[in-house]
This record gives sequence, C-alpha cells and structure tokens, in this order.
Amino acid sequence: MAKVMVGMSGGVDSSVAAKLLLDEGYEVMGVTLKLFDGEDIEEGTRTCCSLSDVEDARSVAYKLGFDHVVFNFKDDFRKNVMEHFADSYLKGETPNPCIECNKHIKFDKMLRRAEELGYDYIATGHYAERRFDEKTGKYLLIRPADRSKDQTYVLYGLTQYQLSKTLFPLGGYDKSQVRKIAEDAGLVNSRKPDSQDICFVPDGDYAGFIRKNTGCEIPEGDFLNTHGEKIGTHKGVINYTVGQRKGLGISLGKPAYVVEKNAELNTVTIGDEADLYKPEIMVYDVNWISMDGLEQPMEVTVKTRYSQNEQEAVIYPQKDGEVLVKFLSPQRAPAKGQAAVFYQNEVVLGGGTIK
Repeated sequence: MAKVMVGMSGGVDSSVAAKLLLDEGYEVMGVTLKLFDGEDIEEGTRTCCSLSDVEDARSVAYKLGFDHVVFNFKDDFRKNVMEHFADSYLKGETPNPCIECNKHIKFDKMLRRAEELGYDYIATGHYAERRFDEKTGKYLLIRPADRSKDQTYVLYGLTQYQLSKTLFPLGGYDKSQVRKIAEDAGLVNSRKPDSQDICFVPDGDYAGFIRKNTGCEIPEGDFLNTHGEKIGTHKGVINYTVGQRKGLGISLGKPAYVVEKNAELNTVTIGDEADLYKPEIMVYDVNWISMDGLEQPMEVTVKTRYSQNEQEAVIYPQKDGEVLVKFLSPQRAPAKGQAAVFYQNEVVLGGGTIK
C-alpha cells in the first residue's frame, strides 16, 4: 500500500483530495503547514493559516480516520516567500507569492519531510493533472477538467522529480463535484468559501506589509507622463501596480493608468490605456517541464497573469536561457516580476519570470 502525505489547508479542495486518495486505497496522513502567525487575522477573512483552518483540517482527518499533524515551516516561509515578496515590490516588480510558496515550501520542504518519514508521495488540492509520457519519458503537467479552476499557472516551477512524487487527485473534477463529495462525506468544510487573498496580507495592504516587515520608509517621487515629463508627485513606488487606474491621487482630466514603475529612479509613469499594451516581453529564470529547453521558435499560448485566458504567441530562444515572447495581439499590462507560463493545448511546457 503506497503512503501519501496530503497537504491540508483546512479548505474543501485539499480535504476532498485526501478522501479520494483514501478511497483509492492509499495510506493517508494529513499535514497542515504552519507558515506564519495567522491567529490575529480578522474572523471572516478568506485566507489560510488561521487556527480555525488547522481545526477544520484536523476535523476532516478525524472524520475520515487518518492521522493529522502540523509542520512548522515559518522560518522558511518568511525567508523564501515573504521576504522575496517585499524585495520584489521594492524593486518595482509585481511578484506572485503562491508560485514561490509552491517552489520552496509545498513541493520542496514538504516533499523532503514526507520522504524522511517514509512516504511515497505528497498530494495537494490543486486543480491540475499529472501524466507520464511514454514517448519522452517525462512527467507532464496537464490543465484540469475544470478550466475555471485551473491552477497550473502557479505550478510551472515543478521539476520532473517533484512531479514524479506528487499526486493531484482533483484534476478530473469540477468544483461543484468536489463540494458534493464533501457534503456526502459529512465534512465540516463542504461549504467553506475559497481563500482569495495573499495569506500573509489578508487586508490587501501590500505597502503597509512591506513597511512593517522591512522597516523601509518609502520616499515620494515623480509621476511622469510617457514623454518623461514630471506631472505630479507619487506616494512611493510600492503603492502602485502596472495597469492601476483608481487611487492614483492625480487628476489629468481623463482616465489615467500606471504604465511603468522604475524603483531605481523612484518614478511612476502615467499614460493612457493604449500605453498598457505590449507586443512582446522577455522572460528569464525559465523552468521547462515537458521539454529540455527551447532550441527554435515555437507557437504556443501564454498566460501572463493567473486569471488571464492564455494568448497566442511565438516564443524565441535567447542567450542565457531567456525567452522572447512575441504576442499575436498586444497584451494589456504584463508586469515585471509576474510569471509568463507557456502552453500547448492542455500541456504546460514551462514558464518563467517577466523581465
């Protein structure tokens, strides 16, 4: 009987993932990761890591009859996720902490802990599929049946070894089926809302989080127009994101958008919506899943944001392993620091960070 360690956030998805594996005959242990001090998060906030989430996960494990433990990964999470998030924002980037958490915590630290304890696999409640390709001898990361819940965007950093050791039980299910399974099993969290916020910034105040956690005072600077001329004063680069329209604190008599941030010069460039559209981007720190690398131009589809539908593009190999992405249609507000993920049909080819 194969043994699997299931990462359980306290939500319905990971709970049903554990139940499905149990039904398939796996020996299951549930694990909730303690990533930061979330006890003081306001009640009703849709995030994870609170005491109630741990209790929900433990309740499900008790109901289904398997062990549940909590692993403390707070130091690793602070170093690899929270500090990375703050540093990226200070550089004028727009990071995605879920990608870093998957890369460094769930599919690295948790997997290594599972192996130390003699487990064959880890599993999560991500909506994705894993498939082995007999022709290439590689594990493939596949988009799930429920495209509206597709989470492959934040999983592009997985290695072949990590995929070989990971199970995604929910890949063939949609959300309504998952909730029905939880209801039928009498699980306490069958109707629990999905978490939506960045877990360690539940109020969405990124600038406040960065000030509190870095001790940095963020200086005011110049608002520029697209000709490089000063048109006002901004409140600090970290308070703005590319594509932002509301809350700029500047009135130009027409809709205005953040089109660029330059942390070195401490400037924020304001322009029209048309200025947000980019025909191409450069991507670095690329991880390939289904292939060894890019040797010639390739037609693909690309996502530059988690919630975006993938867009047609051609990718071109560059020096140092970077990838040039040329879109068939210019794309709105691709942001430095976000991920660009490459697809062919249902297969995730790989991805990297927008430069």
